[in-house]
Amino acid sequence: MDFWDDGLGLSLTIFVPLIGALLVGFTSKKNEEPAKWLSLLTALVTLGITIAAALAFDYDAAASFQFGTDLEWIPGIDASYQIGIDGISLPMLVLSAFVTVLAIIYSWNHWDEPKNPKAFLILILVLAAGMNGTFVALDLILFFIFFEVVLLPMYFMIGIWGDTSEKKIPVFNRVTEMRLYASIKFFVFTFFGSAFMLLGFLALYFNSDPATFSIPDLIEQAPALGALPFAGWIFAGLALGFAVKVPMWPLHTWLPDAHTAAPTVGSVLLAAILLKLGSYGFIRIAIPVLPEQAKLWAPAIAVLSVIGIIYGSLACLAQQDMKRLIAFSSVGHMGFVMLGISTMTDIGINASIIGMVAHGVITGLLFFLAGSMHHRYHTRDMERLGGNLALMPRLGWILSFTAMASLGLPGLAGFWGEFGSMLAAYNPLEGLDEGLFRGAMVTAAIGTVLTAGYLLWMLQKVNLGKPSAEWEGHEFHDADGFEMAAWVPLLISIVALGVYPKLVFGATTPAVTELVAKAFGG
Repeated sequence: MDFWDDGLGLSLTIFVPLIGALLVGFTSKKNEEPAKWLSLLTALVTLGITIAAALAFDYDAAASFQFGTDLEWIPGIDASYQIGIDGISLPMLVLSAFVTVLAIIYSWNHWDEPKNPKAFLILILVLAAGMNGTFVALDLILFFIFFEVVLLPMYFMIGIWGDTSEKKIPVFNRVTEMRLYASIKFFVFTFFGSAFMLLGFLALYFNSDPATFSIPDLIEQAPALGALPFAGWIFAGLALGFAVKVPMWPLHTWLPDAHTAAPTVGSVLLAAILLKLGSYGFIRIAIPVLPEQAKLWAPAIAVLSVIGIIYGSLACLAQQDMKRLIAFSSVGHMGFVMLGISTMTDIGINASIIGMVAHGVITGLLFFLAGSMHHRYHTRDMERLGGNLALMPRLGWILSFTAMASLGLPGLAGFWGEFGSMLAAYNPLEGLDEGLFRGAMVTAAIGTVLTAGYLLWMLQKVNLGKPSAEWEGHEFHDADGFEMAAWVPLLISIVALGVYPKLVFGATTPAVTELVAKAFGG
């Protein structure tokens, strides 16, 4: 039997991390080395499978689901174990496995209190299974389960290993630890959105004929589902669930607190992968299943997206905490992703996918760097971090390079998503308000200027100038081997995607073109 027959290869991307997590659970808590090596081996095997999938993938048929299977799972509710990947999901699956490996490498000797590598590594592997499962699921119930599985590991990462500083909650007139506040807020917001998403899934099931949770089957029934008198409400439920995860303005308020409170690896995984589950949900489910409703909601999505771009940039300019600044930058960058999606064009959706991948590698690296600086300085206050280039030149230059990529410098990964989203906004899908979208394009362009402003301001605060007198006599160690092993692949990816975007477009273009043509007849 071929390795890819009956979904075996894709199934392993889900179950290898789960088996690895189980085996790590049997290792000794006193000797952490076996847990580390076993976790790394598990992640490397999973990454190897995803790379093999990318090599075996038929790019000429990228619009079709490949390597899949459809097995009866829960007959009582008509849920099936249906998986597969196309040109849209393939880049996201590779990104997920790639970042998981780097997260484990980085965490090798970077442990936040309480120092419990075994439990932390188990959470990373469970998180990897949920992320990979979301990108390969083709059944709504299966998708929902994996979509929710990622909540618990991240909740515990933030709540146990997160920031122990105190935060006052005015509404309840009490003081609590930042990690407890942020973890609960993260869970409540995302679970709230998921409840509406589940209602939308159930509505699709009960109104499909024959009743099905199969995403490909629902896409085939799109004309009939779109004709339902309450189809707009179904789309609203789906959009709300996905928008919270992105997160879109004004549903973003959980994100800065979660990022700021999370341990370094938690912030990296949250920024690089978890945020993408929401935007991926729009592309995989909401738009192809309910295209006419997506078209009706597109102007609202565009407006909220550019508000997020401007708001995120202005919020960054008001921050003194380096990690919080990077967190707010995600609101703006994901605004570009959603702007591209809102145009409902092949150019815009292609731009949103490469924007997701680019944001994953760039902002993931920024959070790695911020975490390493915090480990050394024991502060994230940019007023105290000046002169980093003089104290730790290797770390400082990597930070400067990554900031240039984040502001969308041509030739680096961040350029294609932002440029493509604005290009698509100039000519949105026929029937959409060109004036509104061109106004959104201009507003987004202003956002790129503000993005450059806050990133250059951050570099001026953190990297340039003379080190503060506070650090005289302190010996700082520049980036170590584990850090470089985690960062260099991301640096290479930033350059490779910037110079040769076909690494993503080669897979996505046929799939996105087919999606738009089928949904809107274009």
